[in-house]
Amino acid sequence: MRAYSLNDVHATRKRRDSWWTVFVVDPVACRLTLLVANHTAMTPNGLTRLSLVLGMGSAVCFALGQLVAGAALFYVSFMVDCMDGKIARLKATGTAFGLWLDYVGDRIRVVCCAVGLAFGQYMATRDVSYIMLGAGVAVLDLFRYVNAPQMKRVREVVKENRPEPRAKVEPMVPRQPRQPGEPRTARPIGLRRRFGRFLVRHRVRTHLISGIEFHAAVFVVAPLIGVAALLPVSIVAGVLLLLNEVFLIYRMWLFTRAVPTVPHPENVQRVPV
Repeated sequence: MRAYSLNDVHATRKRRDSWWTVFVVDPVACRLTLLVANHTAMTPNGLTRLSLVLGMGSAVCFALGQLVAGAALFYVSFMVDCMDGKIARLKATGTAFGLWLDYVGDRIRVVCCAVGLAFGQYMATRDVSYIMLGAGVAVLDLFRYVNAPQMKRVREVVKENRPEPRAKVEPMVPRQPRQPGEPRTARPIGLRRRFGRFLVRHRVRTHLISGIEFHAAVFVVAPLIGVAALLPVSIVAGVLLLLNEVFLIYRMWLFTRAVPTVPHPENVQRVPV
């Protein structure tokens, strides 16, 4: 069996990922992936199933009112879920069924944890707000993961039907030579550009509120803070996620305006789902 190094594991990380994964999960997940790769025969699908079992344990803890235990199990479940993809890329053992299993397992874990959290708090307080919280979390999560592939599909359709742009020939403007003794002028770097470079350097995606951060806020951060934080933290995270989705839909709408006509249905059917 080949002995993998930590650099090998780091090479399997996604080129862009959520800030929660990059800063909070990957530092631990990469080292555990190294141990699993070098000392076990665990497969990516096996890790996915383990992640789902841990997620079910988190849902049970939430249902019993054990918020800290539920948050800890949810964190570990997500960390194991991050490891399966790294093992698949590291050992080239990924399968198409594994992609489906990983996707469906994530949805089951989130919905079950939302139900468990709502049930546990409702039984303890008889407050209907927690039932609405669980339903809202499940709906937002399902909308996010149904909307994302559909937006990708629309973009692919637009690219297929967009006319080829004509190349523009820009006139050559001679550059003025710098005079002797003239100081070099450096273009000031704005705060926005510095922040963008920071994100690129650390592999962080530009949209900072995604489904992963939403899950972390609802199932890890809020339960660790306490019962009083469940509703406000979840509501704020949900609003931010919804605003991010609206912004992405707006950008998609601007992107589709490049094609003035509706593509023929036959062209749409050729686009893979």
